[in-house]
Amino acid sequence: MHLSNESLLVILFVGLIAGWLAGKIVRGAGFGLIGDILIGIVGALIASWLFPKLGIHLGTGLVSQIIAAAIGAVILLLVVRLLRTGGRF
Repeated sequence: MHLSNESLLVILFVGLIAGWLAGKIVRGAGFGLIGDILIGIVGALIASWLFPKLGIHLGTGLVSQIIAAAIGAVILLLVVRLLRTGGRF
């Protein structure tokens, strides 16, 4: 798979926005710029794996990618918080 410079920038932009949104929704400790990007990218991977299995389709375009990645990042942050606190929120 070959990524162009533009697609890499889009992935980083979506990851940054999704990670920032997830951090605001979950209200956990901030992870910084790089951490937010990583959380957003992993959240996008979680959403792209989980949503088709559940039959969820949000549409096409950049906004739907950001929403899906943010939902995946929120799921990831909730699982991390659950593991850190020993099963309590």
